This record gives sequence, structure tokens and C-alpha cells, in this order.
Amino acid sequence: MAGRRAGLAHLRGSRLLSGHAPDALRSALAAEAHRLGFDGVGITAPVISPERAAAFERFIASGQYGDMDWLAREPSRRTDPRTLWSEVRSVIMLGVNYGPDEDPRTILTQRSGAAISVYARGDDYHDVIKKSLKTLARWLVANTGGDVKVFVDTAAVMEKPLAEAAGLGWQGKHTNLVSRGFGSWLFLGAIYTTLELPADAPERDHCGSCRACLDSCPTAAFPAPYTLDARRCISYLTIENKGPIPREFRKAMGNRIYGCDDCLAACPWNKFALEGREAKLAAREALRAPSLAKLAELDDAAFRALFTKSAIKRIGRDRFVRNVLIAIGNSGDAGLAPAAKRLTSDPSPLVRGAAAWALEQLLNRHAFAQAADAALAIEADDGVRAEWEAGC
Repeated sequence: MAGRRAGLAHLRGSRLLSGHAPDALRSALAAEAHRLGFDGVGITAPVISPERAAAFERFIASGQYGDMDWLAREPSRRTDPRTLWSEVRSVIMLGVNYGPDEDPRTILTQRSGAAISVYARGDDYHDVIKKSLKTLARWLVANTGGDVKVFVDTAAVMEKPLAEAAGLGWQGKHTNLVSRGFGSWLFLGAIYTTLELPADAPERDHCGSCRACLDSCPTAAFPAPYTLDARRCISYLTIENKGPIPREFRKAMGNRIYGCDDCLAACPWNKFALEGREAKLAAREALRAPSLAKLAELDDAAFRALFTKSAIKRIGRDRFVRNVLIAIGNSGDAGLAPAAKRLTSDPSPLVRGAAAWALEQLLNRHAFAQAADAALAIEADDGVRAEWEAGC
């Protein structure tokens, strides 16, 4: 669940070149997109299918979006691209393969290390893709005229249904886009244009009877195929959720401190994902399997320095260290208890509460009772006090 940022880029062309046959324009567009690092390109009309619109409306009605209130605002704007921009006539959907060079689930057995979602191990994909999208949009304007708007996970755009309609892939049972060429590892971006462009054929569903993604979820976040309850999803809990991690999900988190790749990594179509992978999306070595002990030492300045240009930076230091402490509690490593103990006096109640839970998991009953007595003698926050009392 990456964060949303409002905004869009709007470019305007003043002329329309004559003599551009639709097929020639389509080929030239694809060639330029691939030159700029995009692995998939497709064109569709600015229409969300009734089936996808209805699924989104059911998702909102069920409340399964949790605290992501922006999804529930004016849902009609999401189910009809023309309400976002009435002049749009075609949507160009672009995909960038970010398939990892190793199975991201391997780190889950290294309990003193931190598991960070593949998409967040490098530079913020919003910035990486938007730069290329703007360049492609300028090329389109310069060569064909018209107006364009550029989106990367911004504004009220339903990227996955549009990508499906444009032939880039299909929405799998885990609700993410699946590509026959790149599996579940595609970043998506969109260019809205006033040009009437020939649409590509939509992709059909190739999931068949496979349940690998559904069965892999640690928190049973899929009540049914093609249906996600975000409130149970580790990506939501570690990124979008601003409060304490609910106790019922803490053990299942393991050492996942930012996002969760389990359902994506389980997809059999990933066998093709390494082909065409762009080096600019490679993971930073420091974020492949960082030490929980080191991450627990981060103050705000150190957090900002480590995650410069990273999507992780947007959740802030306190939420991040909260996640680290849950992983420390799940590590089974008593040697990490001093790191958790130090954070019981952190200025943030969110961090102090998570530290109390981590100590509950790592200390014996007598040692925890002593730590709880000392903390409760000075703790003023009701939520943090409840964490200590729950362990006694």
C-alpha cells in the first residue's frame, strides 16, 4: 500500500502533425517508451469497466479500506476518468518491471534482519517513473500536439483497471496487476491525452484455479479471491496505519517492517519477471536486509538521512521504529532486548508502546514485570500503560 500524493503534470501542445497513421504513431510511441525505460505500454479509452467499478464500490461500502479515507472521497471520480479531466480521450498506460533479483521471502527466516518490501528498497518509484513519464509526454506533445496530464499513483486514478484494459496485464486474485511477461512486479503510470488513439485489446485473466497468492498471506487479508481487506494487510498496517499495530497481527508480521511481498512473490508468473529489469530500480544494498538493532537506533535526523529519496521516508521515524520494534519482539533474540528497553523512554508514545510489547516477547516473566513496574511508575500515556498492563 504505497502513500498517495495529490498532484498531476499538465502539458499542452500547440500543433498536431499530419500524416501520422495510427499504427505508425503507436509504434513510435512504444519505441520511445521503451527507450525511456518502460517495459510495457498500452492504450485504452478513458473508461473503467462496470465490473471493476462495481468491485471498487463494494470495497468502499465494506469499509475494507481502513483509514485510507482518500479512497472513499467522491468514488465516482475514480470510476470515471472523465470526471477527473473531461477532455481526456485516450489513456496511455506504462509499466516498469521491478522484479527482484532474489526471492524476497528469504529474509523472513533471518529474524534479526529487517524485511523491506521490494518496491521500497530503491529510490522512490513515484520520482523515478514520473520523470520518465513527463519526458514521454513531452515527446507525444511535440510530435502529435494535444494536451496531456501525467499521473503516478496520484489523484483519483484507478491504474490497475486501466492497465488491464490497455492490455498490460490482469488484476489477479491478490488484486494486484499480473503480467504474462513480468509477473506481479510492475510499477504503473498513466498519461491522459486529448488525442484519439487506437486502443489495445484488454488482457484476460490467466489465474485459473491457482490460489498461491491467497494462501501465502500471513494475516488472511483476502476474504475471497479478488477481494482484499486492507485492514488485515501487512502493507497497510506497516505503512498507512498511523496507530499501534493491532495485537492480533503482530506475530504474523514477523520481521516485515515496511510492506509485505508474500502474495506478489508467490505468483507463478514471476518466472518471467527478471527479463528487461532496469538497473535504475535496483535495491540499495543498505536496504536489502538491514539489522534490526541498527534501525532501532534511528532518531529523526538519522532516519531522514538513511531514507533520502526513499518512499519509506513518508511514514516518518516514529511509525517506522514502531514496525522495527514489532520485528524485534518477533526475533526471538534476547540480545535485542536492550534496544527495546532503551526505546521505552522514547518521546513518542507510539514507539514506547511497541517497545513494551517487544520486551513482553523477549524477557522472562520476572524481568518483564520489573520493567513494567518501573515504566508504569512514570508513564502518563493511557495507550502505553495498556501495553505494559497487557503483558503483566
